[in-house]
Amino acid sequence: MAPFFTFLFLLSTLHLTPTLQQTTVSHSGQINSNSVLVALLDSHYTELAELVEKALLLQTLEDAVGKNNITIFAPKNEALERDLDPEFKRFLLEPGNLRSLQTLLLYHIVPTRIELNSTTESTHHHTLAQDRVELNSQESGSIFISTAKVIHPNAVGRPDGVIHGIERLLIPRSVQQDFNNRRNLQSISAVKPEGAPEVDPRTNRLKKPAPPAKPGSPPALPIYDAMAPGPSLAPAPAPGPGGPHHHFNGMRQVKDFIQTLLQYGGYNEMADILVNLTSLATEMGRLVSEGYVLTVLAPNDEAMAKLTTDQLSEPGAPEQIIYYHLIPEYQTEESMYNAVRRFGKVSYDTLRLPHKVVAQEADGSVKFGHGEGSAYLFDPDIYTDGRISVQGIDAVLFPPEEKTQDEKKTIKVATVKPRRGKLLEVACRMLGAVGQDSHFSKCQ
Repeated sequence: MAPFFTFLFLLSTLHLTPTLQQTTVSHSGQINSNSVLVALLDSHYTELAELVEKALLLQTLEDAVGKNNITIFAPKNEALERDLDPEFKRFLLEPGNLRSLQTLLLYHIVPTRIELNSTTESTHHHTLAQDRVELNSQESGSIFISTAKVIHPNAVGRPDGVIHGIERLLIPRSVQQDFNNRRNLQSISAVKPEGAPEVDPRTNRLKKPAPPAKPGSPPALPIYDAMAPGPSLAPAPAPGPGGPHHHFNGMRQVKDFIQTLLQYGGYNEMADILVNLTSLATEMGRLVSEGYVLTVLAPNDEAMAKLTTDQLSEPGAPEQIIYYHLIPEYQTEESMYNAVRRFGKVSYDTLRLPHKVVAQEADGSVKFGHGEGSAYLFDPDIYTDGRISVQGIDAVLFPPEEKTQDEKKTIKVATVKPRRGKLLEVACRMLGAVGQDSHFSKCQ
């Protein structure tokens, strides 16, 4: 009987030992060197591993491995280096789009272990991004995860997970929608394809739209009639053949430069004022369609954040601020710097009449404004297409304050009796001696 009980004791010990070891690993929360996460960081999927580190997902993945086995569908390095759209990659790496990057990476991880072989059936799985992904097996033997082909099934296997190599990046619908909204500004409803209807003040009826401009015709509207009252300027070069109406598509160019501001980073407040707080984007698009050119001095977000509520609360205040940053000329960083180097100070007309913005050279750059309210050309040539030029500056410009009361200088004029000549005085004394001076008015 003793050998029998000894055999049962050893058998129970062998069955219990792995369970105790697994429990210790799962409750400790530490990842050992044999983990699938360590294998991912040490594998040849280096681009994916770098994105995981940049997205700050290591702790999230450690928690997921501690709870379940995971399956990672890892795109090859070429898919992230050469095949990925550069604009989309730039969008993912922007600090403000960290959530989109995290969603994209978690879309490649399934919280269950999936071993792939020739008998794999078509199934649906939930990813760590809370989206469903389809695993499809074709008759040819190829296996697809969503739209990407699995080129290296079971490339890395570890006790807590497995890695499969795929040929391209998987992009969830939510991330693609966010990228499309940032690229074409469809999410900004304030940008209208056409200007608002205009009412004729004499008849109180809607004005009829002007016929399309013919190729080579001069601009139909003076620039100040559309955006600010004032004297007329020399028009820009006449419009040439462009869109379906044979004129420049001003709205498209305005959308392009606003989208460039958003993608450049640091000018979201300026874009928000142009599109949401005012209708200046539509008015600028109309002007460019008529053949005019504009230079935009765009303050960055740090400068716009210093504006107070009082400066923006008055009716028309945002428009007046932006008007002072719009120059009805086409200037680049090179042309403005050459001008201030040659002439010292250069005054540019703005759409906030009659104020002008003064530019001068300072510290090897161009400085606008006066004194403490000056701004430096911070980001040159953010957008230049021959019609619209956008120059980034580091402060918001304001016109110099006008004196409310003119100092009036009073000049006191002393009234002095006209002096008589010496010959006349001598004659008056002689006449006074004989008593005849009263007969002459000059002697009185």
